[in-house]
Amino acid sequence: MHDTSTGSGTGTGSDTGTGSTARPSRRAVLAATAGLTAALTVPTTAHAAPHDDRRLRALISRMSLEEKVGQLFVMRVYGHSATAPDQADIDANLKEIGVRTAAELIAKYRVGGIIYFTWAHNTRDPHQIAGLSNGIQRASLDQPRGLPVLIATDQEHGAVCRVGEPATLFPGAMAIGAGRSRSDARTLGRISGAELRAMGINQDYSPDADVNVNPANPVIGVRSFGADPDAVAGLVAAEVKGYQSAGVAATAKHFPGHGDTAVDSHYGFPVITHSRELWEELDAVPFRAAIRAGIDSIMTAHIQFPALDGSGDPATLSRPILTGILRGELGYDGVVITDSLGMQGVRTKYGDDRVPVLALKAGVDQLLNPPALDVAWNAVLKAVQDGELTEARLDESILRILRLKARRGVLDHPWASPADVDRTVGVKSHLAAADRIAERTTTLLVNEDGVLPFDRRRENRLLVVGADPASPSGTTGPPTGVLATALTELGFTATALSTGTAPSAATIDKAVAAARDADAVVVGTYNVTAGSSQRTLVDRLVATGRPVAVVAIRNPYDVAQLPSARACLATYCWTDVELRAAARAIAGRMSPRGKLPVPVQRADDPAQVLFPIGHGLTY
Repeated sequence: MHDTSTGSGTGTGSDTGTGSTARPSRRAVLAATAGLTAALTVPTTAHAAPHDDRRLRALISRMSLEEKVGQLFVMRVYGHSATAPDQADIDANLKEIGVRTAAELIAKYRVGGIIYFTWAHNTRDPHQIAGLSNGIQRASLDQPRGLPVLIATDQEHGAVCRVGEPATLFPGAMAIGAGRSRSDARTLGRISGAELRAMGINQDYSPDADVNVNPANPVIGVRSFGADPDAVAGLVAAEVKGYQSAGVAATAKHFPGHGDTAVDSHYGFPVITHSRELWEELDAVPFRAAIRAGIDSIMTAHIQFPALDGSGDPATLSRPILTGILRGELGYDGVVITDSLGMQGVRTKYGDDRVPVLALKAGVDQLLNPPALDVAWNAVLKAVQDGELTEARLDESILRILRLKARRGVLDHPWASPADVDRTVGVKSHLAAADRIAERTTTLLVNEDGVLPFDRRRENRLLVVGADPASPSGTTGPPTGVLATALTELGFTATALSTGTAPSAATIDKAVAAARDADAVVVGTYNVTAGSSQRTLVDRLVATGRPVAVVAIRNPYDVAQLPSARACLATYCWTDVELRAAARAIAGRMSPRGKLPVPVQRADDPAQVLFPIGHGLTY
């Protein structure tokens, strides 16, 4: 899913997050999986035995029609506990879903998946997450013919993360693209996957396989590995292998490619104008690589792509795109999941009762986060009862979903273990790996006359100013504070002064006055445009004569708008791990090694490239 959304030892842990080791009924699991389960204990390896379609088909044959409909849905639910959420979360659940708790959601609708969000209070801390996951699994297995649930989240790293510290947080995709290391991408997937699985999360809506060729893209941008399709493809495939080696289903998104749009599909209906030939050469390449890597699931995009389907329907509802191209031409037979069905891009043309039915007719298997579950669930049920959809069509999707659950060991081993949380989540070796990877991503774009690195003896007093956007979930923030703290730990005397994304004239005057009492200045910029007062801030600070280092904390394109900057680093996101790496580069503790994964066009003539893909300086 995108960054925003519609709403809103052995043994198992408690869904209240207390980490108790009460064991669920072994009989329930054995019965639910019809002989597939070998043991209840969390396995030491994440690899599951090859699935047996005969056994999976036997499970399907025992399901009622209502149970089959439920298996197709992945739904949000508020609360830190499956049975005892806070009253505010009970109220939110009643208002949006008509149930009080996750357990009631599962009992009423028999959903096959749950998606975790930070704003839904699902992800407070690792032990709580593990307890919630076990509570959800217990609630599902307690049902007649109950099956383990796919528990999913958007853990892309960088700008989109639902599980925050103390879990290990890595640089985002464009930063990994700047590092150009498939080994690092695989390590990210392996470590992040192991931590997610320890908390009971078994499906991740990552990696982003979009090729970002539009600097104005408001929804993908730094969530993409870059603008070169072959480079993106290699990193996508590596990350997929990492996640799935850890027992977590990876999800390539957003098919058929969301990288060239200036419209956010949360709020509008983007149109991609690429020709079929360009799609083959650009957008399709990472998805082909993901399929070759054995990707478990692919997420659709709520975009119109006339060269692939001239009907005007979004790709999510397009049979020519999903069945004709994805399944037929690309040969993919894994799970296809929609992006959130609450997003405007999929609701523009059809009503909420038609969207889930049309998605299934197009070739989708999982229906993600509809705005009104009762409307969507009943619409699918009625479509089967009326003959618009066949029960056999539902069986096809459920078989793919069960194959995924079997392949990733979810049918055999759905439980999270408190001991695994302690052994795995946010351990020192994982945090150190994230820091090492971040050091290989920091990109030095400009360094006239060797402004950088700063010398703590010559430039000891540092002023850190700039934009302080809300930090991604679970990171410390704000960026100026994180940078100042990191630089102080490296021997400087650093002071933070937040100037915001649109500093006023008075704020700029204050920053300039403070700069005169410093030996050097660090400026964090965020999405600078031609008329942005952030540009004025940089110009005024450079005019003081103090050495100024700009850190573009999100888009590397900022550098094109800052011609007065004599030193500029790109971090590609403003998470702590990326900012700490930038601080080490500023201090000369490491030499920047990142290379631009996207071209940066000239601000005065976008047809001309200022810095090409692969540009990056060092000391």
